[in-house]
Amino acid sequence: MDDVKIGEILQPGSEYEQRSREETVRARFWKTARRAAKSVPFLDEVIAGYYCALDPSTPFRVRGTLLAALAYFVMPFDVIPDFIFGLGFTDDVAVLMAALNAIRNHITPAHREAAKKAIDDLDRGH
Repeated sequence: MDDVKIGEILQPGSEYEQRSREETVRARFWKTARRAAKSVPFLDEVIAGYYCALDPSTPFRVRGTLLAALAYFVMPFDVIPDFIFGLGFTDDVAVLMAALNAIRNHITPAHREAAKKAIDDLDRGH
């Protein structure tokens, strides 16, 4: 994926677009995260980003960028459909890496702690 395409995907969007993306992300995130666990080597950071995106104290633009990346991640049909074995999450990884690199300073220790607990729960099958 080229930088222009990723930049377009990561546009924070309007308040309406953010609400819509948040609904989509909330509905599909955990199912997608479980499926992607072996394909996304930095899933802990993705989950911390999820908690950051849902945190009302996170700045609007940062939330928008994260929600855009997470919405792309949870949608099964994107540039490379997620069901294609071995390739399905490669475009998602590029988008997520770009978003996380752009907003890394906004992910707090509380977001990372929530992610650690969530990963422990996923590992135990909850």
